[in-house]
Amino acid sequence: MDNQTGISTKRITITALFLAMNIAMSSFGIPVPGGHLYLCDAVICLAALLLNPLEAFVVGGIGSFLGDMIFYPLPMFVSLVTHGLQAVVISLFAHRVKPEHQKAGAVIGVVIGGIIMVTGYTLGKIFVYSTFEYAMIKLPYEIAQAALGGVLGLLLCFHAGIGKLFKKYFE
Repeated sequence: MDNQTGISTKRITITALFLAMNIAMSSFGIPVPGGHLYLCDAVICLAALLLNPLEAFVVGGIGSFLGDMIFYPLPMFVSLVTHGLQAVVISLFAHRVKPEHQKAGAVIGVVIGGIIMVTGYTLGKIFVYSTFEYAMIKLPYEIAQAALGGVLGLLLCFHAGIGKLFKKYFE
């Protein structure tokens, strides 16, 4: 580990792994009537709960940017800002609270991160597609995607034991 920066090969590797998972989950969605739900939000939330804010931004913002650049480039800058900010906020709330309140901080962070994601994509769609109506049609899907991603991220971190394994091997 580099003592001055706190960067280690393990941290770089785990960040790159989450970034790759984010890109992979951006490539396909769960079809629902009128649209798709993408599971990249679950990866972003889980990574943000485990990683520091900078690493979370790399996974959420840059990972979503690259996923969009490869699969659907029109909203890639919206994804960079929206998912990047979402990941940073979740990470800050998850890591800046006392250990005995970590789950509460994580839940608050995921809720605020979900609001950021829904608001960012709604405003982004108004700008990118130049139509308020299209953004409003897609609003329920954005809300469902944020909720599904947040719940899955929290469950994987705290109830599936990934958080404990991460602390054991990476902290």
